[in-house]
Amino acid sequence: MTLSRRGVLGMAGAVGAAGALGGPAAGPAAAGGRVRTGFERLAADGYAELAGQRIGVVTNPTGITDDARHLVDVLHADERVDLVAVFGPEHGFRGTAQAGGSEAAGRDPATGLPVYDTYGRSGQRLADVFTAAGVDTVVFDIQDVGARFYTYIWTLYDCMRAAALARKAVVVLDRPNPVGGRRAAGPVLERAYASFVGREPIALAHGMTAGELALLFNGEFLKGAGPRLGVVAMSGWRRGSFFGETGLPWLPPSPNMPTPDTALAYAGTCLFEGTTLSEGRGTTTPFEVLGAEGVDRRWAEAANGLEMPGVWFRETWFTPAFSKHAGKVCGGVRLVVHDREAFDPVRAGIGLLVTARRVWSGFGWRADHWIDRLTGSDRVRTMVDAGAGVDEIAGAWAAGLDGFSAVRAGYLLYP
Repeated sequence: MTLSRRGVLGMAGAVGAAGALGGPAAGPAAAGGRVRTGFERLAADGYAELAGQRIGVVTNPTGITDDARHLVDVLHADERVDLVAVFGPEHGFRGTAQAGGSEAAGRDPATGLPVYDTYGRSGQRLADVFTAAGVDTVVFDIQDVGARFYTYIWTLYDCMRAAALARKAVVVLDRPNPVGGRRAAGPVLERAYASFVGREPIALAHGMTAGELALLFNGEFLKGAGPRLGVVAMSGWRRGSFFGETGLPWLPPSPNMPTPDTALAYAGTCLFEGTTLSEGRGTTTPFEVLGAEGVDRRWAEAANGLEMPGVWFRETWFTPAFSKHAGKVCGGVRLVVHDREAFDPVRAGIGLLVTARRVWSGFGWRADHWIDRLTGSDRVRTMVDAGAGVDEIAGAWAAGLDGFSAVRAGYLLYP
């Protein structure tokens, strides 16, 4: 396995100032008008970086080729790869479990490969799984959505720690951040609030790819305790690109992430998981609609009064089929994003929290203060309760965000 000083797998090309072999090509034209994922570039190189190794893959339904075949099926059928195990994250390898769940260990009926459940395992427990599976290298290929509390990046982090303990290598096959990667946004996690929705202090909307995050995890958090790491970079992806511009097929990374539009809103509207309001689970547009019984048009009016860039808030009604307020008619708001580049989902989410508390007497936080885990501290909750406005709340995280952004810049692979 050829590794540069930044840990990027050696393939053709260079990343200029980043000094890393195997970096992305200059732009979409190099990919024939679309993005080529890390898996595609690995395959085009004949899987040379995996030669002579027993491979285990951490993946889910999003680990697909450009023509929507699953990489496990492709790798298993290729004599050049010794694929011996599959590892499933939250929601499972086949993606059948709801939030907070996973699929039991068993065998993949398509390939006969053993499938291990990684959810809820970390440290030595997860290292023991890798050892029992008999792998030399753990390959990670899952579509992320760009928010700190989306757990797949922490599955990656846990796998990196466990692989180091078990003396296994890790290879990340990179995929686009579907909401772009121009900048980071939102509060940075305080370590006292670390959990599986945020292990380390990164921004709520990190603006990075999984491959870039792996490099950051190894360089900033794991340091000498990290694994031998390789990242197969994409070609053709630029930081300002949204998923619809990539030319790649979209498969839901989890049951309540049906479209790229869901991902666009998610970093802000998922904050409503920490409230008594529905975040739209159990509807066809989760995280794009929010509400509860008794909410009326005043919320949409108040939210529009904030004049948030790039988004309008429309009064709406919906009936969740499951989760909070299941079977009940809810009033609330629907987000209508009309300018994706101007839209800041985190500020929009804070604005919706602020206005919901002001106009609806039924507003409340979950009793376990889950909002603190989602935002990374108790600051957002206490400031909303104290009547602070959006600018004041965002100002409280500005210094931490600036610090993270400076660190983040050293690990970016794409223009």
